[in-house]
Amino acid sequence: MSWLSRCFFIAGPTASGKSDAAVAVAEACGGEIVNADAAQVYRGLDILTAKPSAELLARAPHHLVGTVELVESFHVARYRESATLAIDGILGRNRLPVVVGGSGMYLRALTRGLSDAPPSEPELRAELNAAPLAELLARLEKLDPAAAAAVDRKNPRRVVRALEVAMLSGKPFSSFRQEWRESPAFHGVLLERPREELYERIDRRTDAMFEQGVVEEVRAAVAGGIGPTAGQILGLRPIQALLRGELTKGECIAAIRQSTRHYAKRQMTWFRREPMAARVLVRAGAEMQAIREMVERAGAVARGGRGK
Repeated sequence: MSWLSRCFFIAGPTASGKSDAAVAVAEACGGEIVNADAAQVYRGLDILTAKPSAELLARAPHHLVGTVELVESFHVARYRESATLAIDGILGRNRLPVVVGGSGMYLRALTRGLSDAPPSEPELRAELNAAPLAELLARLEKLDPAAAAAVDRKNPRRVVRALEVAMLSGKPFSSFRQEWRESPAFHGVLLERPREELYERIDRRTDAMFEQGVVEEVRAAVAGGIGPTAGQILGLRPIQALLRGELTKGECIAAIRQSTRHYAKRQMTWFRREPMAARVLVRAGAEMQAIREMVERAGAVARGGRGK
Protein backbone atom coordinates (compact mmCIF):
# COMPACT_ATOMS: atom_id res chain seq x y z
CA MET A 1 0.00 0.00 0.00
CA SER A 2 2.88 2.37 -0.77
CA TRP A 3 0.46 4.44 -2.86
CA LEU A 4 -1.20 5.66 0.35
CA SER A 5 1.55 8.20 0.95
CA ARG A 6 0.79 9.68 -2.48
CA CYS A 7 -2.94 10.29 -1.79
CA PHE A 8 -4.76 13.02 0.09
CA PHE A 9 -7.82 12.12 2.17
CA ILE A 10 -10.68 14.44 3.12
CA ALA A 11 -13.10 12.95 5.65
CA GLY A 12 -15.90 14.44 7.68
CA PRO A 13 -19.58 14.23 8.55
CA THR A 14 -22.39 14.73 6.10
CA ALA A 15 -23.04 18.38 5.12
CA SER A 16 -19.63 19.54 6.35
CA GLY A 17 -18.57 20.80 2.91
CA LYS A 18 -16.33 17.94 1.75
CA SER A 19 -17.34 18.07 -1.93
CA ASP A 20 -16.51 21.75 -2.35
CA ALA A 21 -13.24 21.35 -0.47
CA ALA A 22 -12.21 18.34 -2.55
CA VAL A 23 -12.77 20.15 -5.83
CA ALA A 24 -10.81 23.18 -4.62
CA VAL A 25 -7.90 20.91 -3.62
CA ALA A 26 -8.03 18.97 -6.89
CA GLU A 27 -8.02 22.17 -8.95
CA ALA A 28 -5.12 23.68 -7.04
CA CYS A 29 -2.98 20.54 -6.86
CA GLY A 30 -3.65 18.78 -10.16
CA GLY A 31 -5.82 16.11 -8.60
CA GLU A 32 -8.68 13.74 -9.37
CA ILE A 33 -11.37 12.85 -6.86
CA VAL A 34 -12.15 9.33 -5.64
CA ASN A 35 -15.51 9.07 -3.89
CA ALA A 36 -15.67 7.36 -0.48
CA ASP A 37 -19.38 7.81 0.20
CA ALA A 38 -21.36 4.56 0.25
CA ALA A 39 -24.55 6.23 -1.00
CA GLN A 40 -23.02 8.29 -3.79
CA VAL A 41 -21.66 5.24 -5.60
CA TYR A 42 -25.23 4.49 -6.69
CA ARG A 43 -26.85 5.80 -9.84
CA GLY A 44 -30.33 7.34 -9.80
CA LEU A 45 -30.66 9.10 -6.44
CA ASP A 46 -28.53 12.17 -7.06
CA ILE A 47 -30.65 14.54 -4.97
CA LEU A 48 -31.20 12.20 -2.04
CA THR A 49 -27.51 11.28 -1.74
CA ALA A 50 -26.34 14.90 -2.16
CA LYS A 51 -24.04 14.06 -5.04
CA PRO A 52 -21.65 16.82 -6.15
CA SER A 53 -23.41 19.30 -8.41
CA ALA A 54 -22.92 19.28 -12.16
CA GLU A 55 -20.74 22.36 -11.75
CA LEU A 56 -18.44 20.61 -9.26
CA LEU A 57 -18.29 17.45 -11.39
CA ALA A 58 -17.22 19.55 -14.37
CA ARG A 59 -14.40 21.27 -12.46
CA ALA A 60 -12.48 18.09 -11.56
CA PRO A 61 -12.55 14.42 -12.64
CA HIS A 62 -14.58 12.26 -10.24
CA HIS A 63 -14.39 8.48 -9.82
CA LEU A 64 -16.94 6.07 -8.27
CA VAL A 65 -19.78 8.59 -8.34
CA GLY A 66 -23.03 7.12 -9.75
CA THR A 67 -21.36 4.00 -11.12
CA VAL A 68 -23.47 1.27 -9.45
CA GLU A 69 -27.08 0.36 -10.25
CA LEU A 70 -29.54 0.61 -7.36
CA VAL A 71 -30.42 -3.08 -7.64
CA GLU A 72 -26.77 -4.15 -7.21
CA SER A 73 -25.13 -5.13 -3.94
CA PHE A 74 -22.01 -3.07 -3.26
CA HIS A 75 -19.88 -3.96 -0.24
CA VAL A 76 -16.67 -2.67 1.28
CA ALA A 77 -14.42 -5.26 -0.38
CA ARG A 78 -15.74 -4.31 -3.80
CA TYR A 79 -15.28 -0.65 -2.96
CA ARG A 80 -11.66 -1.20 -1.95
CA GLU A 81 -10.95 -3.02 -5.22
CA SER A 82 -12.64 -0.34 -7.35
CA ALA A 83 -11.06 2.58 -5.48
CA THR A 84 -7.59 1.03 -5.64
CA LEU A 85 -7.91 0.65 -9.40
CA ALA A 86 -9.01 4.28 -9.71
CA ILE A 87 -6.12 5.47 -7.56
CA ASP A 88 -3.60 3.45 -9.59
CA GLY A 89 -4.89 5.11 -12.75
CA ILE A 90 -4.66 8.60 -11.26
CA LEU A 91 -1.10 8.03 -10.06
CA GLY A 92 -0.24 6.64 -13.49
CA ARG A 93 -1.31 9.99 -14.95
CA ASN A 94 1.04 11.69 -12.46
CA ARG A 95 -1.88 13.36 -10.69
CA LEU A 96 -2.95 13.52 -7.04
CA PRO A 97 -5.72 11.16 -5.85
CA VAL A 98 -8.05 13.12 -3.55
CA VAL A 99 -10.14 10.58 -1.65
CA VAL A 100 -13.22 12.22 -0.15
CA GLY A 101 -16.19 10.90 1.77
CA GLY A 102 -17.91 10.19 5.03
CA SER A 103 -18.22 6.39 4.97
CA GLY A 104 -15.87 5.30 7.70
CA MET A 105 -15.71 1.65 6.64
CA TYR A 106 -14.70 2.63 3.09
CA LEU A 107 -11.94 4.92 4.31
CA ARG A 108 -10.70 2.39 6.85
CA ALA A 109 -10.61 -0.35 4.21
CA LEU A 110 -8.43 1.84 1.99
CA THR A 111 -6.07 3.01 4.71
CA ARG A 112 -5.86 -0.10 6.89
CA GLY A 113 -6.90 -3.02 4.72
CA LEU A 114 -9.65 -5.58 5.31
CA SER A 115 -10.06 -8.03 8.15
CA ASP A 116 -10.09 -11.78 7.51
CA ALA A 117 -13.78 -12.13 8.34
CA PRO A 118 -15.53 -14.83 6.28
CA PRO A 119 -17.55 -13.83 3.21
CA SER A 120 -21.32 -13.81 3.24
CA GLU A 121 -23.17 -17.14 2.89
CA PRO A 122 -26.34 -16.58 0.81
CA GLU A 123 -28.68 -19.00 2.61
CA LEU A 124 -27.70 -17.80 6.08
CA ARG A 125 -27.87 -14.17 4.98
CA ALA A 126 -31.40 -14.70 3.62
CA GLU A 127 -32.46 -16.36 6.88
CA LEU A 128 -31.07 -13.51 8.98
CA ASN A 129 -32.53 -10.82 6.73
CA ALA A 130 -35.99 -12.32 7.28
CA ALA A 131 -35.73 -12.17 11.08
CA PRO A 132 -36.97 -9.18 13.16
CA LEU A 133 -34.26 -6.76 14.25
CA ALA A 134 -35.04 -7.34 17.95
CA GLU A 135 -34.46 -11.07 17.53
CA LEU A 136 -31.19 -10.49 15.70
CA LEU A 137 -29.94 -8.19 18.46
CA ALA A 138 -30.86 -10.72 21.14
CA ARG A 139 -28.92 -13.46 19.31
CA LEU A 140 -25.93 -11.17 18.82
CA GLU A 141 -25.90 -10.24 22.50
CA LYS A 142 -25.57 -13.94 23.39
CA LEU A 143 -22.90 -14.73 20.79
CA ASP A 144 -20.86 -11.54 20.95
CA PRO A 145 -21.78 -8.99 23.65
CA ALA A 146 -18.90 -6.69 22.59
CA ALA A 147 -20.16 -6.48 19.00
CA ALA A 148 -23.75 -6.02 20.20
CA ALA A 149 -22.63 -3.04 22.27
CA ALA A 150 -20.59 -1.46 19.45
CA VAL A 151 -22.77 -2.13 16.38
CA ASP A 152 -25.23 0.43 15.01
CA ARG A 153 -28.33 -1.18 16.53
CA LYS A 154 -30.68 0.70 14.20
CA ASN A 155 -28.96 -0.60 11.06
CA PRO A 156 -30.21 -4.15 10.26
CA ARG A 157 -27.47 -4.68 7.67
CA ARG A 158 -24.70 -4.08 10.23
CA VAL A 159 -26.40 -6.29 12.82
CA VAL A 160 -26.89 -9.10 10.29
CA ARG A 161 -23.24 -8.96 9.24
CA ALA A 162 -21.96 -9.09 12.82
CA LEU A 163 -24.18 -12.06 13.60
CA GLU A 164 -23.33 -13.79 10.32
CA VAL A 165 -19.57 -13.54 10.95
CA ALA A 166 -19.91 -14.90 14.47
CA MET A 167 -22.03 -17.84 13.28
CA LEU A 168 -19.84 -18.74 10.29
CA SER A 169 -16.47 -18.41 11.98
CA GLY A 170 -17.25 -19.48 15.52
CA LYS A 171 -15.35 -16.37 16.61
CA PRO A 172 -16.75 -13.04 17.83
CA PHE A 173 -17.18 -10.39 15.15
CA SER A 174 -15.45 -8.00 17.53
CA SER A 175 -12.26 -10.10 17.25
CA PHE A 176 -12.11 -9.52 13.50
CA ARG A 177 -12.55 -5.78 14.00
CA GLN A 178 -9.31 -5.90 16.00
CA GLU A 179 -7.42 -7.83 13.34
CA TRP A 180 -6.92 -4.97 10.89
CA ARG A 181 -3.16 -5.07 10.97
CA GLU A 182 -2.25 -2.56 8.28
CA SER A 183 -1.97 0.91 9.74
CA PRO A 184 0.43 2.80 7.48
CA ALA A 185 0.94 6.55 7.55
CA PHE A 186 -1.21 8.58 5.18
CA HIS A 187 -2.02 12.21 4.55
CA GLY A 188 -5.42 13.73 5.12
CA VAL A 189 -7.74 15.97 7.06
CA LEU A 190 -10.91 15.59 9.07
CA LEU A 191 -13.33 18.46 8.46
CA GLU A 192 -15.21 19.59 11.56
CA ARG A 193 -17.85 22.26 12.06
CA PRO A 194 -19.47 23.59 15.24
CA ARG A 195 -22.37 21.26 16.01
CA GLU A 196 -25.18 23.79 15.76
CA GLU A 197 -23.80 25.14 12.50
CA LEU A 198 -23.58 21.61 11.08
CA TYR A 199 -27.15 20.87 12.11
CA GLU A 200 -28.37 24.07 10.46
CA ARG A 201 -26.62 23.04 7.24
CA ILE A 202 -28.28 19.61 7.44
CA ASP A 203 -31.70 21.21 7.86
CA ARG A 204 -31.15 23.59 4.94
CA ARG A 205 -29.94 20.79 2.70
CA THR A 206 -32.95 18.64 3.59
CA ASP A 207 -35.32 21.49 2.69
CA ALA A 208 -33.44 22.04 -0.57
CA MET A 209 -33.79 18.35 -1.51
CA PHE A 210 -37.55 18.63 -1.40
CA GLU A 211 -37.48 21.85 -3.41
CA GLN A 212 -35.34 20.07 -6.03
CA GLY A 213 -37.78 17.16 -6.43
CA VAL A 214 -36.41 14.37 -4.24
CA VAL A 215 -39.87 12.80 -3.80
CA GLU A 216 -40.30 12.27 -7.54
CA GLU A 217 -36.71 11.04 -7.76
CA VAL A 218 -37.42 8.36 -5.15
CA ARG A 219 -40.74 7.47 -6.81
CA ALA A 220 -38.92 6.77 -10.09
CA ALA A 221 -36.15 4.84 -8.35
CA VAL A 222 -38.59 2.60 -6.47
CA ALA A 223 -40.39 1.83 -9.73
CA GLY A 224 -37.09 0.64 -11.23
CA GLY A 225 -36.18 -1.49 -8.23
CA ILE A 226 -33.88 -0.93 -5.27
CA GLY A 227 -31.67 -3.67 -3.84
CA PRO A 228 -31.17 -4.32 -0.11
CA THR A 229 -27.86 -2.45 0.09
CA ALA A 230 -29.11 0.70 -1.62
CA GLY A 231 -32.27 0.35 0.45
CA GLN A 232 -30.25 1.53 3.45
CA ILE A 233 -29.58 4.97 1.94
CA LEU A 234 -30.33 7.68 4.47
CA GLY A 235 -33.71 9.33 3.94
CA LEU A 236 -35.05 6.69 1.57
CA ARG A 237 -37.43 5.00 4.00
CA PRO A 238 -39.19 8.18 5.22
CA ILE A 239 -39.81 9.25 1.61
CA GLN A 240 -41.15 5.81 0.77
CA ALA A 241 -43.47 6.17 3.77
CA LEU A 242 -44.54 9.57 2.44
CA LEU A 243 -45.32 8.04 -0.94
CA ARG A 244 -47.44 5.36 0.78
CA GLY A 245 -49.38 8.05 2.64
CA GLU A 246 -48.00 7.00 6.03
CA LEU A 247 -46.28 10.35 6.69
CA THR A 248 -47.11 13.93 5.84
CA LYS A 249 -44.51 16.01 4.01
CA GLY A 250 -43.71 17.89 7.21
CA GLU A 251 -43.29 14.65 9.18
CA CYS A 252 -41.05 13.24 6.45
CA ILE A 253 -38.79 16.31 6.42
CA ALA A 254 -38.55 16.24 10.22
CA ALA A 255 -37.65 12.54 10.19
CA ILE A 256 -34.89 13.04 7.62
CA ARG A 257 -33.48 16.02 9.49
CA GLN A 258 -33.34 14.03 12.71
CA SER A 259 -31.85 10.85 11.20
CA THR A 260 -29.24 12.88 9.33
CA ARG A 261 -28.22 14.69 12.51
CA HIS A 262 -27.85 11.35 14.30
CA TYR A 263 -25.81 10.01 11.40
CA ALA A 264 -23.48 13.01 11.49
CA LYS A 265 -22.94 12.49 15.21
CA ARG A 266 -22.05 8.81 14.63
CA GLN A 267 -19.66 9.81 11.85
CA MET A 268 -17.78 12.22 14.09
CA THR A 269 -17.51 9.61 16.83
CA TRP A 270 -16.07 7.15 14.29
CA PHE A 271 -13.58 9.55 12.73
CA ARG A 272 -12.25 10.78 16.05
CA ARG A 273 -11.06 7.21 16.69
CA GLU A 274 -9.26 7.07 13.35
CA PRO A 275 -5.67 8.29 12.82
CA MET A 276 -6.54 11.19 10.52
CA ALA A 277 -3.49 13.41 9.96
CA ALA A 278 -5.11 16.71 10.99
CA ARG A 279 -8.41 18.21 12.03
CA VAL A 280 -9.58 21.31 10.24
CA LEU A 281 -12.32 23.36 11.86
CA VAL A 282 -14.51 25.05 9.27
CA ARG A 283 -16.77 27.92 10.26
CA ALA A 284 -19.38 29.78 8.25
CA GLY A 285 -17.77 32.67 6.44
CA ALA A 286 -14.26 31.28 6.93
CA GLU A 287 -14.37 28.39 4.46
CA MET A 288 -11.61 29.84 2.28
CA GLN A 289 -9.17 29.87 5.17
CA ALA A 290 -9.80 26.16 5.78
CA ILE A 291 -9.50 25.40 2.07
CA ARG A 292 -6.16 27.22 1.88
CA GLU A 293 -4.88 25.05 4.73
CA MET A 294 -6.01 21.89 2.91
CA VAL A 295 -4.48 23.03 -0.38
CA GLU A 296 -1.18 23.67 1.36
CA ARG A 297 -1.18 20.20 2.92
CA ALA A 298 -2.27 18.50 -0.30
CA GLY A 299 0.27 20.46 -2.34
CA ALA A 300 3.08 19.05 -0.23
CA VAL A 301 1.79 15.53 -0.90
CA ALA A 302 1.53 16.21 -4.65
CA ARG A 303 5.05 17.66 -4.83
CA GLY A 304 6.45 14.73 -2.90
CA GLY A 305 4.73 12.20 -5.11
CA ARG A 306 6.14 13.88 -8.20
CA GLY A 307 9.65 13.92 -6.81
CA LYS A 308 9.84 17.70 -6.46
